[in-house]
Amino acid sequence: MSTPQHTPMMQQYFALKSQHADKLLFYRMGDFYELFYEDAEKAARLLDITLTTRGASGGNPIKMAGVPYHAAEGYLARLVKMGESVAIAEQIGDPALAKGPVERKVVRIVTPGTLTDAALLDDKRDNLVLAVNMHKGTLGLAWLSMASGEFKIMQTGVEEFASELERLKPAELVLPDDSGLNIFEQVSCPRKKLPPWQFDTASAQLALTRHFGTHDLAGFGADTLPVAVGAAGALLEYVKSTQSVNPAHISQLAVEDAGELIRMDAATRRNLELTETIRGEPSPTLASLLDTCATSMGSRLLRHWLHHPIRQHAKLQRRLESVRALLPLHQDVHGQLREVADIERITARIALRSARPRDLAALRDSLKALTGAKQLASSLDAPLLGELARLLPDNSPVESLLTASILPEPATFLRDGGVINHGLNADLDELRAIQTDCGDFLLALEAREKERTGITTLKVEFNRVHGFYIEVSRAQGDKVPDDYRRRQTLKNAERYITPELKEFEDKALSAQDRSLALEKQLYEQLLDQLAPHIPDLKLIAQAVAGLDVLAAFAERASSNNYVEPQFVSDTRLEIIQGRHPVVEAEVERFIANDTRLSDERKLLLITGPNMGGKSTYMRQNALITLLAHIGSFVPAERAVIGQIDRIFTRIGASDDLAGGRSTFMVEMTETANILNNASAQSLVLMDEVGRGTSTFDGLALAWAIAKALIEKSRAYTLFATHYFELTTLADQYPAVANVHLSAVEHKDRIVFMHHVDEGPASQSYGLAVAQLAGVPPKVIREARRYLVELENQSAARVQPDLFSAPPAMVDTVENEPNPALDMLQDINPDELTPRQALDFLYQVKKLLN
Repeated sequence: MSTPQHTPMMQQYFALKSQHADKLLFYRMGDFYELFYEDAEKAARLLDITLTTRGASGGNPIKMAGVPYHAAEGYLARLVKMGESVAIAEQIGDPALAKGPVERKVVRIVTPGTLTDAALLDDKRDNLVLAVNMHKGTLGLAWLSMASGEFKIMQTGVEEFASELERLKPAELVLPDDSGLNIFEQVSCPRKKLPPWQFDTASAQLALTRHFGTHDLAGFGADTLPVAVGAAGALLEYVKSTQSVNPAHISQLAVEDAGELIRMDAATRRNLELTETIRGEPSPTLASLLDTCATSMGSRLLRHWLHHPIRQHAKLQRRLESVRALLPLHQDVHGQLREVADIERITARIALRSARPRDLAALRDSLKALTGAKQLASSLDAPLLGELARLLPDNSPVESLLTASILPEPATFLRDGGVINHGLNADLDELRAIQTDCGDFLLALEAREKERTGITTLKVEFNRVHGFYIEVSRAQGDKVPDDYRRRQTLKNAERYITPELKEFEDKALSAQDRSLALEKQLYEQLLDQLAPHIPDLKLIAQAVAGLDVLAAFAERASSNNYVEPQFVSDTRLEIIQGRHPVVEAEVERFIANDTRLSDERKLLLITGPNMGGKSTYMRQNALITLLAHIGSFVPAERAVIGQIDRIFTRIGASDDLAGGRSTFMVEMTETANILNNASAQSLVLMDEVGRGTSTFDGLALAWAIAKALIEKSRAYTLFATHYFELTTLADQYPAVANVHLSAVEHKDRIVFMHHVDEGPASQSYGLAVAQLAGVPPKVIREARRYLVELENQSAARVQPDLFSAPPAMVDTVENEPNPALDMLQDINPDELTPRQALDFLYQVKKLLN
């Protein structure tokens, strides 16, 4: 592509494209970013922009598509949402000095996981890039938020990958190109494959220590996690390759200890609808209900806490104390925080030197607004609030620097000028004065020259062609001084220039360009001055987010009548008058229910009609437990919670067609995960297990699964079922209790009471529910008739309980005659006519009676 057949500009393009073959290349030409050839065709299709053909290079027409540079962010946002990566090539050479094409360079690479631009990011979601390394069955995970600088690692088993993926929900996945694992092929987010040597532990450790300026990684607790370190090193080098500067805001590496968190698998996170519904919608979810945060930083932290509930009761108690203290003042705190911009992401853009003028103005105003929030937090009696208040600034040096440096209302873009404050630089003030005071100068010069020369008709003027000039009519030409130099001759006048006017002209005509260049220089110096304050700004952002979430918890507790949960060290889950927080907000009246689980009452068998509220009841207990473990008050009259290590849910199922798994296979896979990993401190929700296969198979499986949970796992278990045969487990195991959701049937209609009562349900009301769903009346009538037949046949057969011991065979007295049996043994059915067979049945019946 660099052959003389191509024009010099296209040779330059191909050289840049060869370095970024897997990305769309935005090639700056004047006021447009142009795309060529295959990139142009792809962009035209994805962005619905015009595809054109201009000229030729190498003997072929050049296909082109372009977007205006001032509107590029919108197009980039659309491409990133589609999983595309874009390399942006800017002109870095001076067109006036260029011999041939202006020099260009890729100054920025935009990928789905490495975004920092406000226009491309969701304010309320973390945007993560995740790297995965594997060695001998161990997965090393490293993930990074470029917008905040948070960098974490952990090691886990391959079987945990789906759970971690659901928890982190990365925007981009970085893998070695020889991974060969099928689990990665089912990942829906964009994937970037790197050479395996980039995941080498030794080279990764060298890259990490060089970046952090440390001797080793022991200070981060990462020295015993070689597989994760390999992933972290590859990830750091990858994100550096996408930025034009060193990401200084990535200042530490954190090791995530899974033992400190309540673990939830992928199915549990989806079933509980923490941050999105099962259909993938943002509401109604637990996050949408709780998120009354005043800042986007608080919203992101809230989502993080929901996916990372902690187990340490001491830490949770500190959060709960803070919520309690904020109950009377949450409105005041949020009122102060609503003036605060996204300090976290602005700090990241400062570190990456991509912060815009209005970012810095927003940071300045936010630091000033935090004074009131600091005073409020300091006044409350809660240790955690005191710690957060100490991190908030008071007379921040950054605020002072930005106040002195940035205009109160700066321009949106640095290229437009009007960013640096007046009085910061004398040369800049002079250049601005030349531009703003030009008219005054010309009027003053004109007045002076009229007085000096005596030419009353003299004019000092300007036009774009000839610049500044003094115009004198021909009639007054004899009065022109010797220092006037002729610039232009007109029919009735002469135009002149003087040394003073020439000097002013040189200044005025170049003042704007010089002013913009000087502003750019001063702005770069300001970013240099802000760089040492990045660690402090990150701490301020964390404090604001924490205070915001705690105030949101207080607001929800106050508005929705939540109570403070109580943590105990023994085995107990006691929830009095508990409510489902999300469902409660969607209905007019919610029926509250109790739940009591302990060592003596470990498994509740829940029966009752479909639509009766079994799933809601089970989920509300999981959500109340989860809310307590993020430090929130809970929707109940009282909640006492013991040690919890994991939450499992087996609720609903769907086909995994891409993975070749049926609904029942998905159900059994989730069940196997629970049986293999649940402990005595786990909370397990099992809804209608075994319904995906034949009746007897499903019943047998449900029976065996319930027995395993009560005998082996001994987990806190809520087990909803329509298999009434399972209710006899309560007779065999003291730790099993039957409860049911009540309903009343009246004139073929059903009324759901949604109340949990002790004991098993009497029936499932399936036909009544079908009628409510709109099944045609004729079908319901047919079903009722057939149901009566089935019940009569069942009564006639007296089918034994599948799970009861077989009845002992009655020993007959040896040689005792049995006429009916003798007749049956002697008969040959094939030789009987229908009439004879009927007569024979009457004879046998008579003998039996």
